[in-house]
Amino acid sequence: MNKRNFFADLKKFAPLLYNLVSKDFKLKYRRSFLGVMWSILNPLFTMLVISTVFGALLKVQVKDFAAYYIVGWSLWNFFAESTTLSMSSVLSSAALIKKVYIPKYIFPLEKCLFSLVNFLFSLIAVVLVMCIQGVFEGFASFTFLLAPLPILYCLVFSIGFSLVLSALTVYFRDVMHLYSVVLTAWMYITPIIYPIEILQGHTLVETVVKCNPMYYMVDYFRQVVMYGTIPTLEHNIICIVIALCSLLLGCLIFSKAQKKFILHI
Repeated sequence: MNKRNFFADLKKFAPLLYNLVSKDFKLKYRRSFLGVMWSILNPLFTMLVISTVFGALLKVQVKDFAAYYIVGWSLWNFFAESTTLSMSSVLSSAALIKKVYIPKYIFPLEKCLFSLVNFLFSLIAVVLVMCIQGVFEGFASFTFLLAPLPILYCLVFSIGFSLVLSALTVYFRDVMHLYSVVLTAWMYITPIIYPIEILQGHTLVETVVKCNPMYYMVDYFRQVVMYGTIPTLEHNIICIVIALCSLLLGCLIFSKAQKKFILHI
């Protein structure tokens, strides 16, 4: 993607981007009695099920398990939803792409922004659970003000990954089926339900988890929101490198692949 053309097109098509996000948001909650409340209720219900199974029945030893889970799950779900929706975004927009000129990266980008809006609503559920469990460290030390940083890191990482997925899906439809399996495995190697400490002594598994980009972002989010600690400079650098490398790789792959999209959509 030419840098100058990219920013010129992004500015030109910003209203379209806004309209697409708005359209998806309205379609998601159309004919729904509770509407946008589902963005809050869904993480709450999920947290109740997981807390019952893992917290009460399996006795996972994590302090304030409900808050621990919902904080990690909310950021993970943002990544999972944005990449899943983006994967088929170019294919589902084939009719529009064939009629008028629209930068094709607009479609995966729009899905990531739509997922970001959903995520922001889900934060109400996160705050509610934290208040119920009395988890106030992040608020007491004001580290929650740093929460936009891991969200931004995750957004940039998701956009880059989404560009790769959406480009691959145009050529290989099997990606849509395989990705759900990959996401399931990926979720379990991300410390969402369990703490990283339980992996001590399992060197191979611990190494695999620490090679997982989402581990660093979820951990960063928990540190500033739950624990009232400021992540180290090294932690920030790791997240920045992960996010930028994902975006760069996504742009390179997408820009090369999009030249022949019209032959495959």
